[in-house]
Amino acid sequence: MKISDHILTTAGTLFYREGIRAVGIDRIIDEADVAKATLYRHFPSKDHLVAAYLTERHERVLLQLREVISTATLQPRDQIAMIFERLFEKADSPEFRGCAFALAVAEHGDSERVVTIAREHKNAVREIFRSVMSAARCPTEQAAAHLSLLYEGALATVAVGRDPRSVLIARDCALSVFDMATTASGVACDA
Repeated sequence: MKISDHILTTAGTLFYREGIRAVGIDRIIDEADVAKATLYRHFPSKDHLVAAYLTERHERVLLQLREVISTATLQPRDQIAMIFERLFEKADSPEFRGCAFALAVAEHGDSERVVTIAREHKNAVREIFRSVMSAARCPTEQAAAHLSLLYEGALATVAVGRDPRSVLIARDCALSVFDMATTASGVACDA
């Protein structure tokens, strides 16, 4: 593993588990067992390190979502169900704290870099749902907005309520949104 990846993995784990503001550079240096100069050679500031953490997480989440929608054997309705079921699997862990992007903005919202990455992530998730609705040959905008809001709401609800079953409730609501979009559109949609 490259040293920059090691630092990023260490920082990312600490940021998500304990919070961005609670974790200082010295703690990351100690946990990663690297010299301060080494950390700053790879990440010129904490803001850069936070941005790298969020970018890596963004790419990882999108890869997981894209894996679901690229599964040829799944119909669009089943893809939506699987997206929420995979979120449930993640949420059903004591380490789960909710959406890393919402947490980052709440703690580090004064950073334009952090806010930009978080917005990009939320837009990309909505685009995933838009893609699913498009594959079903249904009107996409409103349904995609509803589906992404249910996804985001599930993340927030689990973070606060600590009950991962809320993701399954959101899944059921998402499937209802899909069903309504496919029947109310007046277009023959592929479910």
